[in-house]
Amino acid sequence: MKKMMYGLFFGDSITYGEYDGVFGGWVDILKRYALQKYNEGSNELILFNLGIGGETTEGLLKRMPHEMAARNSADGNIIFIGYGANDLAVKGGNQLVDPEQFKTNIETAVQQAKQYSNEIYLVSILPFSDKVDKIIQPTGKIRDNEDVLVYNQILTDIAFENALHYIDFYSSVVVDKEILLSADGVHPNEKGYGVMAEIAIPIIEKYL
Repeated sequence: MKKMMYGLFFGDSITYGEYDGVFGGWVDILKRYALQKYNEGSNELILFNLGIGGETTEGLLKRMPHEMAARNSADGNIIFIGYGANDLAVKGGNQLVDPEQFKTNIETAVQQAKQYSNEIYLVSILPFSDKVDKIIQPTGKIRDNEDVLVYNQILTDIAFENALHYIDFYSSVVVDKEILLSADGVHPNEKGYGVMAEIAIPIIEKYL
């Protein structure tokens, strides 16, 4: 008998797939792949894109328990948590969520996720283009690539301490970031999202 598992992708606009008018982002690519595999006879893996543009871990904690309770498969859940690009942004002289609070928020989210799943993935933050690094944007936000390393280290440490999976998109994008990021210098373009999907497809393969 086929299993029916749910994959829940929590995140910001990069999880949502913003700026990709071709494929709809990396999560949507995975959704189509899982459906194709199901049609070919594999287990059913239903993926929910729960990304919200501009969201920080503060917003995640408010909605995560409700989202998970509404989407809970008896056959098991896979939970992806991808945050940091907004948390580390500086606006009005202050980071939206400083590193210490970010660590606390991610740890809280992990404990909430553990109530529904043993398959939890923390997703790295992507690098920013040099043209926006440390430069104030029309939104009033400033992002710094040095902060990306600090916040990614927090995610790496939490993943290790809790025996979670860590998806290192950063390393696969950083060398060619000026090619793989969109004109805004923050979000991937369709090529960048494609690179992310290539990394993530073998991950979901394990559940199909």
